[in-house]
Amino acid sequence: MVFATMVGILLFFIIIGIFSVMCIMGIVASGSSVKSIDDNSVMVLNLTGSLDERGGGSLMARLQGESESIGLDDVLSAIKKAQNNDDIKGIYIESGMFSPDSYASLQAIRRALTEFKKSGKWIISYGDSYSQPAYYLASVADKVYINPEGMLDWHGIASQPYFLKDLMAKFGVKMQLAKVGTYKSAPEIFTADHMSDANREQVTAYINGIWENILKEVSASRKISIDSLNVYADNLITFNDTKTLIAKKMVDGVLYTDQVKDEVKKLLKIGSDDDISQLGLADMASVKGDDDDGDEIAVYYAYGDIVDSSPSNPMSQGNVINAQIVCKDLEKLADDDNVKAVVLRVNSGGGSAYASEQIWHQVEMLKKKKPVVVSMGGMAASGGYYISCGSNWIVAEPTTLTGSIGIFGMFPDFSGLLKDKLGVRFDEVKTNKNSAFGSIARPFNEEEMSYLNTYIDRGYKLFRKRVADGRKLSIDDVEKIAQGHVWLGQDAFKNKLVDQLGGLDAAVAKAAKLAKIDEYYTASYPEMPDMFEQLLSSAESNTGSYLDKAMQEALGDLYGPVQLMRTINRQNAIQARLPFVLNLR
Repeated sequence: MVFATMVGILLFFIIIGIFSVMCIMGIVASGSSVKSIDDNSVMVLNLTGSLDERGGGSLMARLQGESESIGLDDVLSAIKKAQNNDDIKGIYIESGMFSPDSYASLQAIRRALTEFKKSGKWIISYGDSYSQPAYYLASVADKVYINPEGMLDWHGIASQPYFLKDLMAKFGVKMQLAKVGTYKSAPEIFTADHMSDANREQVTAYINGIWENILKEVSASRKISIDSLNVYADNLITFNDTKTLIAKKMVDGVLYTDQVKDEVKKLLKIGSDDDISQLGLADMASVKGDDDDGDEIAVYYAYGDIVDSSPSNPMSQGNVINAQIVCKDLEKLADDDNVKAVVLRVNSGGGSAYASEQIWHQVEMLKKKKPVVVSMGGMAASGGYYISCGSNWIVAEPTTLTGSIGIFGMFPDFSGLLKDKLGVRFDEVKTNKNSAFGSIARPFNEEEMSYLNTYIDRGYKLFRKRVADGRKLSIDDVEKIAQGHVWLGQDAFKNKLVDQLGGLDAAVAKAAKLAKIDEYYTASYPEMPDMFEQLLSSAESNTGSYLDKAMQEALGDLYGPVQLMRTINRQNAIQARLPFVLNLR
């Protein structure tokens, strides 16, 4: 009986294993197969959750039924395919609580939707509720509908940074700071209890600039004056009933979910009993696009915090730009004769100054062999700008956050915690004057801080020179727009920090022009991990990911400050980056 039980259990796991492999292979096969499109079809763009640079394509998330973040690349590709496919008649936007990390990415999607409408096809939108970013996109539609009891969020933009100085003091910890740049505000989180005047100035400028872009585009689409839109935001139209939303032209009508189908059927000119042929983003990914004719232009995605070498930075949530990996990848692209130009897609607030210098160097080496064009996403600031400034051409969205040319170093002092809170005592013997430099027993003295400031200043001068050489500006001209100042893309264009305003398509077109090629196609790098790599990665990080996700859900907005405190002694000391959390609402 024992033997029979063991055999039964073994057979059970073998059968389960076979079925699991079959399921996985089925998912992979279905995702890689080319999908045919029925005549009179509709593309469905579901705006819920978060927006990332690239579609996750997570196999484990699909197996577990979890929602994945929307990939900007998938959305733009889907809209372009729908525009060029005669069988797709329109786009249906289903809006919900959509929370992207930047309006620059939304601008790219909205521009693609506007181009789609120019082809003569229609767009309609429906939402039980609209977040402000979702409404910004939905407003481009020919018709905007809302549930009779729905809500439309329209409140403007605010930035509410938090400060940890007093919290750290409760534990006997303080941060010692060395920085260059009047506007370099990232360290304020640890060293102040309010925004500096310089930081308040630049934050006010860029949130007003973003809001002005939103107002201008929504006003043009909805035929509502900018003054009226501001009044609606001031009066929190969010809490008005849907009849008021119609009267103020924010929406065109109220419908229940089942009634929206009838509106779509009317546009498709089909009967009320007929089914609607729908294609989501996953379906559109399997739709055949333009033929891969001509020469290849590589689009290399670099997004997240810039780190030296570790696969995951304790300060980073999600993707990182690992300098060692990126440098090797760019070297391979330089040696690949099939690649005629490279578009470096950057979406980063920066990170390690050392890692940024390594990537800058590799871009210089790549540029010697083929054109390099940078396409800036939501952010390409500080270290993100460092790795961009040496390229042949820079394209940014009007609302991209860029610049922030400056460096800082932060060094936590735990002596108060150890001595005053925990009662730890230290003694010392040494051979030289500064042998105990960096000791946890005491803070830096004045002389030691002077050495650190000199070191940071040297890094800043190097950063500034990289910008001056790359942008063909004098050091004095760079200094006027440096000092850690954060610029919107539209202002950076005026200051000659970028060459052109636009999205990824504009960057690709410029790369083709620089490479002197007429027919081309794009290929995305780095390649997404295959099925087995995803399974292995999930198995290695499953516990940490689960605990981190549970912690985020439990703490909500407090997750950021707690994470900063928890990892304070594991951060890179020398940073070229924006504030750790922009906190735009």
